[in-house]
Amino acid sequence: MARAARWGRIDNYMAQANESLCLLVQVESKVALENLDAILEVEGIDGVFIGPADLSASLGYPDNAGHPEVQRIIESCIYRIRAAGKAAGFFGGRSGNGAEMSGVGREFCRGRGRYDALHRGAGQQVGDV
Repeated sequence: MARAARWGRIDNYMAQANESLCLLVQVESKVALENLDAILEVEGIDGVFIGPADLSASLGYPDNAGHPEVQRIIESCIYRIRAAGKAAGFFGGRSGNGAEMSGVGREFCRGRGRYDALHRGAGQQVGDV
């Protein structure tokens, strides 16, 4: 909280913060998937983030987030999340289908992280030498 309040430089930060926060929860396991409808009923949740890699492993498809069954389940989740009036999103960096999922209602997508980008860039440069 200290960093968010700019170390005390933002007056009344705590009183204002809740009005501008977005609360997202993650669905990354078979158990969470089975409880998605109950999760969607929780007051105050603004959206649901689907983690395809962990979800696919939990469903029996490790290292295969692009498996057709996993993609079908993700698409179904997105429809259910949107029907509940929540924002739907997922990590699309490795599955390569972030743009495709926007067609079924995905509203936000997390891409690759900065460390992954640095690692890939450094690896490419080493390979070029």
